[in-house]
Amino acid sequence: MSDGDFSVREFQRMIEATYGEKDRSRGLGGTFMWFTEEVGELARALKKGTPDRKNLEEEFSDVFAWLCTLASIADIDMTEACRRYMKGCPRCAAAPCRCGEKTRFAERPEA
Repeated sequence: MSDGDFSVREFQRMIEATYGEKDRSRGLGGTFMWFTEEVGELARALKKGTPDRKNLEEEFSDVFAWLCTLASIADIDMTEACRRYMKGCPRCAAAPCRCGEKTRFAERPEA
């Protein structure tokens, strides 16, 4: 893999070549626990008042790497899995999404 642009499939294959044996021996459950730890680190990095871009890039890449590892263990090709978003929202098929759904996780002003 070069340092330039690469595909999701190339990234998933590199992660599998680098960590696959170790991750498969840990199993899906143990690997999922590592993934959730990385998601927590990303959440903490995002919550900081003045985000550190370098740290955010590292945390996003860690989360994506662990997600690709989980997909590989589950025999899922992330490129194929992501295809469902390539024509817009999988629910309403629009881009931008027109579903209008509300979430309890919307950002709220600090009290």
